[in-house]
Amino acid sequence: MARETIVTCAVTGGHMNFHKHPNFPITPKQIAEACIEARQAGAAVTHIHVRDPETGDRSADPAHFREVVERIRDSGSDVLINLTTGEGGRYVPSDDDPRVGGEETTLNPPEVRVRHVLELRPDICTLDMGTMNFGEHVFMNTPGHLRRMAELIKDAGVKPELEVFDTGHIRLANEFVEQGLVESPPLFQLCLGIAYGAPATPKMVQVMHDMLPENANWAAFGISRWEFPIVAEVVNSGGHVRVGLEDNLYLGKGEFGTNGQLVDKAVRIMRELDAEPVEPARAAEMLELLPRQQ
Repeated sequence: MARETIVTCAVTGGHMNFHKHPNFPITPKQIAEACIEARQAGAAVTHIHVRDPETGDRSADPAHFREVVERIRDSGSDVLINLTTGEGGRYVPSDDDPRVGGEETTLNPPEVRVRHVLELRPDICTLDMGTMNFGEHVFMNTPGHLRRMAELIKDAGVKPELEVFDTGHIRLANEFVEQGLVESPPLFQLCLGIAYGAPATPKMVQVMHDMLPENANWAAFGISRWEFPIVAEVVNSGGHVRVGLEDNLYLGKGEFGTNGQLVDKAVRIMRELDAEPVEPARAAEMLELLPRQQ
């Protein structure tokens, strides 16, 4: 029998190379349509960032999240919704005083970073489990802030997806599970290939997989040209799959893809390896999600 596999599509992200793609989803309407397209192609989960509709820049505006979620739910799509909490974690020291954040700093308290999750009660939300250099800025997630975010997410009845960009992040995430801040079975996402984080290699998939709790549900993704090789590696290792325009703009060399096309290609690779994408209802069972609150 084919192994049941959950496909997540990360439809837009917060990176600033969106202008390279001729049809990149930016407005809430476009992002919602991308989620629906991904579901039709075989994704059970959509991972959602939002953007300023006028500029395309990353955004944490709860109104944008609300519009995306309402459009998806009003469409009748059964896709599971996974909202980011990553916005509000960027630190860039000022030139005059590195103890003070410069103009590009977006640091927010935990309550602000999860306010849209508390309001909208998605099926899943991300929790980025560590601080790291991210391009030229610092992606700052202190243990104290993460504990508070984890408490709020748990109280809201939302499943956190523990985003780990390196091995030390897994150690902290495992502590959260042991301390009951994250309920079992935990859900991990191995984030591979981002500059100054873990590389997107088969060996790193195995190293990070071996560090996870035995009962963990887990997925992994590779960015850019590593997206589809990591799909194959993860399927062969028993994990779940993530693709989408957040991670990679191209279907093949020089050929831009849509979110639906990226999901479709991932599904074709999976099926060659005797894995079958599951429907959202089955994914919810596998992840032991709470029933969606209306």
